[in-house]
Amino acid sequence: MRSILLLIASSLILAFANDYTIYDINGKNQGSFNGNLNKHKLTKLVKEYHGSILVQKKTGSSKNLDSSHLNLAQLIQIKKTIVLSQDSLEKENWFEVEKNEIVKICLDKKAHVWETSLKASIFNDTCLVIQAPTLIGVESINVYNQKNDKFHKISLAIGMKYLNFKNEEVFLGYNNFSKEREKIHEDFKNEDPERLVYISGTYLIDKYPVTNCEFTQLMWDSIPEKSTIFNESIRRAQEDWISRKKNSIHNKNCITHDSAASTVSLYQALKYANARSVHDGLKPYYLFSKTNERKERIISENQYIVKYMDFEHNENEFIQVSADKKSDGYRLPYYDEWMMFARGGDKKNKAPWGDSSATFEEALKYARFNTTLPNSEKKMYYTEPVGQQKPNGYGIYDIFGLVEEHVILKKYLSGNFSYPSCKKGGGYYVNTNDDTNVITGYPNWKEFNYGYYYPGHSGVRLGFRLVRNIGNNVKWNKIESGTK
Repeated sequence: MRSILLLIASSLILAFANDYTIYDINGKNQGSFNGNLNKHKLTKLVKEYHGSILVQKKTGSSKNLDSSHLNLAQLIQIKKTIVLSQDSLEKENWFEVEKNEIVKICLDKKAHVWETSLKASIFNDTCLVIQAPTLIGVESINVYNQKNDKFHKISLAIGMKYLNFKNEEVFLGYNNFSKEREKIHEDFKNEDPERLVYISGTYLIDKYPVTNCEFTQLMWDSIPEKSTIFNESIRRAQEDWISRKKNSIHNKNCITHDSAASTVSLYQALKYANARSVHDGLKPYYLFSKTNERKERIISENQYIVKYMDFEHNENEFIQVSADKKSDGYRLPYYDEWMMFARGGDKKNKAPWGDSSATFEEALKYARFNTTLPNSEKKMYYTEPVGQQKPNGYGIYDIFGLVEEHVILKKYLSGNFSYPSCKKGGGYYVNTNDDTNVITGYPNWKEFNYGYYYPGHSGVRLGFRLVRNIGNNVKWNKIESGTK
């Protein structure tokens, strides 16, 4: 019993072993501290200041804690209120917020201590107002109530969807050929047949494709002052990133509906996933090592060779990637996961807007398609803001249109050659004529559906979004031949 009490006490001390500032319930700064702030001292401060206190931790990007305290003008911009009962704090709590969104979090009983590194201010003795960070990711708020003598964590998913599947039935696959045709011609056998899958697991997935601002800010130190890439087309894409960095301020705000990143190589997307994991205090998912191999391929379910295409020229043309299955950090979605998220619970249609009988106008409600070709290659990869169209059933935006997305394969996909990834979604430029070979040469918009993919490669002309399986708890519990 004594060892348990010592463990609890030490954990409380560690929770506040930081530089911090304390604000009382009236928003007055009661001083900055450096060191340990244990439970006994916190209780004393609550009594001394006659009400709830805010313990605001200093983060590496904070210039000073006063700038992290919300002012009156910000408090009147509250857009969302989250109400929690004291009993509900006993279980894990995840709440979705947008980047920079100002949110009020309230309990049904008095909260004595709030602790966070976010911009925040005490609203009253039961509520705290916070401003979400400027970058997509996760944050947490600790709250303490003297009556039950416990600290509880409230988790925030910024710009992400929290999906908790509990033996939920989802629909995967896509039948390109009729069953009658498969019987006659074995060559037409579909390797990704439609099927029902029962899944359990807790996921976070980006609501939108990763944006140009998010990628620039998180990859800031990797973006050089000058490109050393020899290939002219690839160099132009890298120079765009260099230009974005020069025209940006490090750690500046990224707006919610920034333009989607569309010129990211597969290697850069994997590298960004690791950087976001480190930023959020998670263990990176991808391990990189040198290789003598000369082509992209899948080695095993958790290992593959990809093109070593970064911001600067590399002597080694390829690099080996290994997935750390013990990590719960961010990663690219696997093929079946992307299909599940893209369908958003849909077990009937071929695309979010319906089937082949849908009109182009109906498709435009879900996908940002463009029917006019730009007058230069450079303008071809300028994208519009994310989140302009309707979301799918899971609340995920831009699954189709806007940008093609990197998706990782666990096994070879017919027609994808040896690549360990493929491109899903996409179709920013489309042809609305029934004859896909006229006018533009781009596919007809009706070709874009859950089953559409384009052979993957590590070229720099793609977008992406990330997922995270919280606690590595995903299980594909049961698979059976499915019919609609």
